[in-house]
Amino acid sequence: MNGAVSYTVSGLHSVAALTIVLTAAHLFRRLARFVGQPGVVGEITLGLLAGPLILTLGGEDARQALLPADVLTVLHLCGHVGLVLFLVATATELTASTVSLRGRVIAWVTAGTLFPSLAAGAALAGWLLWQNDPDLRGSAPRPAFLIFITIALTVSAVPVLARIIADHRLTGTRAARLSLSSAVVVDAIAWLLLGTAVGLAGTGTHAALTAILVLVGGLGASLLLRRLLATRTVPPALARHPYPVAAVIAMVALVAAHATESGGLTAISGAFLVGLCLPAKQPWTAAAVTRINRLGTALLPAFFVATGLTVWSTGATAVPWLAITVATALAVIGKTVGSYVGARLAGETPHTAQRIGVLLNARGLTEIALLQAGHAAGIVTGQLYLALVVMALVTTAMTGWSLRLVDRRQHREVHGGELPTADSQPLEGPKAIH
Repeated sequence: MNGAVSYTVSGLHSVAALTIVLTAAHLFRRLARFVGQPGVVGEITLGLLAGPLILTLGGEDARQALLPADVLTVLHLCGHVGLVLFLVATATELTASTVSLRGRVIAWVTAGTLFPSLAAGAALAGWLLWQNDPDLRGSAPRPAFLIFITIALTVSAVPVLARIIADHRLTGTRAARLSLSSAVVVDAIAWLLLGTAVGLAGTGTHAALTAILVLVGGLGASLLLRRLLATRTVPPALARHPYPVAAVIAMVALVAAHATESGGLTAISGAFLVGLCLPAKQPWTAAAVTRINRLGTALLPAFFVATGLTVWSTGATAVPWLAITVATALAVIGKTVGSYVGARLAGETPHTAQRIGVLLNARGLTEIALLQAGHAAGIVTGQLYLALVVMALVTTAMTGWSLRLVDRRQHREVHGGELPTADSQPLEGPKAIH
């Protein structure tokens, strides 16, 4: 009887904690959008502030009382489910966002955003090794650490990028199309290298080679299955049952995430491979993925809060301001300058090149997912995770403001004066993925 009462109390406590987290996340999303930011900026901010707020007001005893181990486990589980489902939708959107990759223009833009960002990441890795601070360096094998930190500054958040583009009425413009296409290619490369880093962090070179083979093989199988699902006979049958189809996809994604994690990769890899299976431009896919994304984004705040609390209570004892400053500076320079130079070498106008450089600086949840994989694999310490999460938050937050600044400057040069008031304010875009 006492056991039943204990489980009931724990269940009610977990439901109450999840309700409070999701309600707070809703308020932070509204606040972020009020100041012209994507909603995910508010959610990440909540995750960063929840731990310090609880620990500052009541210390570890208060955290244990408000979020005991069993309740925190439930938040972790809900957040993990939300992350997996969100990444299924993200992977599907990646295949829908890309445009033709032929021609020198996309090649130059992609090279401009990839190689300088890799150089910036390598510089950050070198600086961290030179500092030799155990709170930042940790004990991960050097090859895994070098590869992971090198790719940590390369990704761009395609879902956030799409939202910013819609908010600024840039959909269909040359800068938007080139930015999205470049982000798709660079992110795909980053995920492959992530598998290598995670493998090296496990049992060494053999695990890394196995990870690469699994990822490449899974990618091939995903693309093959995608072609089969796009045949004429399959879509009509699936379109008639959007909710069961969404439930099946979600369950397959969770199983795949668990399988890849058990196999020495990350849960993120499994979720991405399932998302790539789905033919993006089929109506049945849109219906199912919309429902999957709705549930995923609803649960994501639990991921941010649970991860933030874990980092603050076990891995981070102070804010690593110097690491935040160095990482953010290198991230901004690598993306904005590199993408601008690449676009100019491709023959784009200075204004289009500036837009591309600013847009590709948005990292959002894609960066957080990559960092979570590194943290779970033991490559990234709590202190370094915190520094890089703040970097992701800052670079995402500055994208919208920087884009408005670029457009105001262009308007003054061409027409003189300020932009009209309507164009100076955040615009309401479609309710896309964060």
